[in-house]
Amino acid sequence: MVEFKIRSARYDEPEVTELVAHNMRDLSERYGGTSDATPIDVADFLPPDGDFLVAVRVADGRLVASAGWRRHGSDAELKRMFTLAEARGRGLARRMLAAIEESARAAGCGRVILETGDKQPEAIALYESAGYERIEDFGYYKGYAGVLSYAKKI
Repeated sequence: MVEFKIRSARYDEPEVTELVAHNMRDLSERYGGTSDATPIDVADFLPPDGDFLVAVRVADGRLVASAGWRRHGSDAELKRMFTLAEARGRGLARRMLAAIEESARAAGCGRVILETGDKQPEAIALYESAGYERIEDFGYYKGYAGVLSYAKKI
């Protein structure tokens, strides 16, 4: 069984930037356009107001998954949740989500909130099975067709 280690990373590290580019290509293929246009700054993911996590495959050090959170009032907004195709189906996304929740809880956030889209059924299934419930749309894509917003008390 392949083992993964989850650690904090800077959003602007070259390997992280490469992984996020994979994420953006995936979103572009699903939705068209260039990807997710939500404004994001490197500082969004710096403690105490955020964190960016990556999963590293222990065998070769390759980054295979990412997820970050940034403060949105008293909430933590989940961003850039992604797992490379080669690492899917091993429960890694669930581990990443739990790590995000723990990081946000430790920083004093009361909920994790997120936006996703109707063309990401595997993400929707993960969030719902992890206890996330639909909320009123709130973010950059508020009012867009197909956007789905969720929250979970942590």
